[in-house]
Order: sequence, then structure tokens, then C-alpha cells
Amino acid sequence: MNPIKAALSATALIALTAPAFAQEVNLYSSRHYDSDDALYAAFTEKTGITINRIEAKADELMARMEAEGANSPADVFMTVDVGRISRAEERGLLQPFESAVIEANVPAHLRDDENLWTGLSQRARIIFYSRERVENPPQTYEELADPKWKGQVCIRSSSNIYNQSLMASIIETHGEEPARDWAAGIVANMARAPQGGDTDQLRGIVSGECNVAVANTYYYVRGLASDVDGLTSGIDGVGFVWPNQSGRGAHVNLAAAGIAVNAPNKDEATALLEYLASAEAQAQFANANNEYPVMAGVPIGEHVAQLGIFIPDNDTPTSSFKEHATTAQTIFNEVGWD
Repeated sequence: MNPIKAALSATALIALTAPAFAQEVNLYSSRHYDSDDALYAAFTEKTGITINRIEAKADELMARMEAEGANSPADVFMTVDVGRISRAEERGLLQPFESAVIEANVPAHLRDDENLWTGLSQRARIIFYSRERVENPPQTYEELADPKWKGQVCIRSSSNIYNQSLMASIIETHGEEPARDWAAGIVANMARAPQGGDTDQLRGIVSGECNVAVANTYYYVRGLASDVDGLTSGIDGVGFVWPNQSGRGAHVNLAAAGIAVNAPNKDEATALLEYLASAEAQAQFANANNEYPVMAGVPIGEHVAQLGIFIPDNDTPTSSFKEHATTAQTIFNEVGWD
């Protein structure tokens, strides 16, 4: 046989027998739950693609990607909130991608306008209160600033990304001056200086240190689903309110992921994002942290279901969390929200 023809035939054979994807995808993730292990194992079994995980805080991962530069092995960057995925976007660490699967499965308001990232699970930031000491809890975020709650509110620090995103949504809805008044009202109503995480705000209700608190839904559900020190034993005395149900709806944040700007395995990265946004994976990904799926029709977890049905704020664009982030922090600093 002609040597050239033989070489071409061998190349054709290799092309027919080679796997459709490379054998790995490198995931830089600030989300670290042991329950995700089974999900990633299922992806590998389905596709033959091994997931190499690097787990750290989002800011640490972004600094690492910047230091690695064009030689970064990162394929997928995953965060637990829109604020930090937006920071990665601003720092030029993500690249746009196209996926008919994600467009079909994830509503547009839960994806980036420029296709730099997609939401993968949802959680709401809502109001909790003491059933024993509060008869008429606040029904909106705005009511939390009413002077009648003076000395009764527990909430995290202004440096917390969840509070920054909530504040950004208030700026988007009402404007800067009303948002400043709201933040000043919250400071005046604090039962104590901001401290600890969301679970600590709920513990404050159980201990009696505060009567009202703001926290993400999954921290409360953890107290229902498992034994959380200082919370589970008194969780029957903690009530909750889905805020703004007669208006814009409850503030929702997202776990999100995008493809790294220098991803060496972009096709494999896209395959991973599509898998995580599929019906097969959505329930497990969300339920692993007691969250809500981004894909409609996917069953929610048993304990999350106890929170009932609510109206989410789908009108406030998630892009506003990024657009108003600097203003939100400036206002926090001006009103003395530590």
C-alpha cells in the first residue's frame, strides 16, 4: 500500500476509535460537600471524563488562576453565590460558552447575559423569627428597618457576600438613598454587632439574644435535617417568613459555574456544566446543600419541601448584584454596618 495512504488510513482509524472527549476536566470549586462525590462519579461513569477538583475559598481560587495566567489548568470555576462568580467575570477569568442544553434547562434570569456563567442551584435569603416572642413578624425586607424592631435583629456583617447581594437588590429596586435609609435602619435595630455565619443568626433566636434574623434557607433546613448544635434542639421555636410575597418576591441567590478563560479542555468543561444542569443531576446537586434546583420540574428535597411554596424575586436581574456591589459596600460603610 502507498505509505501516504497507509498513514491516512491509520489516522482515520484513530479518529473513529478515539473517545469524543479528553479524559479529564479540572474543576476549581469553592463548593465542597462530600455528597457531591457521588454526582461527580456518575459524570465520570457516564462520559469517561475524570474530574480533578481543586477546592478552596473563591477569592483564593481566583488569585490562583490569575497567578497561573495562560498556563492555568482550570477548566471550570464554581462558586456558591452570584457575587463571587461576578468578580471572576470582572477580573477576566471566564470565557463565554454556548450550550443548547443549558439554554433549555436553565431560565434566562438564572444565567449570565453574556453566557459567562450559569446558575446551578438556588437559595433564598429570608426572615426568621421567634415563635414564642414575636406575634407579627416583618413581612418584607423593608419592614426590618422599622424602629419597632430596635434591638431585636440579628444579621451578618456587611462583608458577607449574601448581604451584599441583598443590598444590591434593594438598591436596584428602590435606589441609593432609600437603600441607605434601609441600611441605617437595620444598624439601629441590631440586637448585637454582626458576628458569625447564618447559623449563628438562627442560634441567636433560639438563645433569646434576638427575636428576628436574616439567613439563607438552607441553614435553617440543615437544622431540620440533621443535628446542628445550638439550633436543632430549639428549631420548633423558630418561624420563617417568605418576604415581599405581595411585591417583588423573596431574594434569591445562586450557586454558579463558568468556563475558565484559559481552559485547556473547553469541550469537557461544557459537558460538565451541561450534566450539572440536567434533570439527572439537578436534584442531587441542589439537595446536597438543601437548596432549590434551577431546572423547573425537578423534585426538591424532603426537608426543603417543608418550607412550602414561595414567590421568588425573578424581576430583579442577578446582574444587578454585580453592578451595585461597590455602592452596596460604600453604603454599608457610611451607616456603620460592620
